[in-house]
Amino acid sequence: MDSNGKLVRDLIPAIIRAGGAEPVIHIAEAAEYRIRLRDKLGEEVAEFLAADEANGPGELADVLEVVRALAADLGVDADELEKIREAKAAERGGFACRIVWKGNR
Repeated sequence: MDSNGKLVRDLIPAIIRAGGAEPVIHIAEAAEYRIRLRDKLGEEVAEFLAADEANGPGELADVLEVVRALAADLGVDADELEKIREAKAAERGGFACRIVWKGNR
């Protein structure tokens, strides 16, 4: 176990208890929570990047869960986050066209 711990999903302590162990936990204060969410995003992105095609969707869902938690921590709900995404897509486009930029001439 990492002595510094890591942010886990809300039901993990109950799952550990159901397995017969007693988890050692604490509830993060706001500043720690924000740092740990950012760390968790990096962890989940790394897991997605390492995943095969079969496990990719589940890992991507984990990334989305952390993104939503980060947005909520910033005071932005899922609907507002989607509106921000839509506005940026309307202004600059999305990624559906698969365009790879190689620089300018």
